[in-house]
Amino acid sequence: MPESSLIREAVSTDAMRLTQVLRDAFEEYRGRLDPPSSAHGKTEGVVRRELSDGGAFVAEADGVLFGCVFFHPKADHLYLDRLAVLPSYRGQGVSLRLIQAVESRARELGHTRVRLSVRLALTSHHAWYARQGYGFHSHGTHAGYTSPTFLVLEKVL
Repeated sequence: MPESSLIREAVSTDAMRLTQVLRDAFEEYRGRLDPPSSAHGKTEGVVRRELSDGGAFVAEADGVLFGCVFFHPKADHLYLDRLAVLPSYRGQGVSLRLIQAVESRARELGHTRVRLSVRLALTSHHAWYARQGYGFHSHGTHAGYTSPTFLVLEKVL
């Protein structure tokens, strides 16, 4: 990560910048995923609702927001949602630091498990999450599909 970078909790005034980071970070998947990623259609209003349904952490340096991850408390786990890092900041440990922030929040909330979803087609992502301690929990199927389209992975803290 850039030397002057920090991980902090997102606030509602970050919504516009979060929306742009999501769109830019997920652009490489446009036309590659079936069903298409919902990141392309995120609006500032949707992001604000997601912040109020849990929250998010952002990676920022010198006023530039270059990564984010959302989280949503559930009854028996914390759900890690929509991890996004701009392409020019990848490979510097940003994703790992964002995930660690969510795992810390889970512990603060008394949760012992973190879950996330990853598309079946993104096999390199499966391997990366496995290296971070996430294992298979279940399969999931997007609305309108008859066979699984994603994996639910879980890490016991």
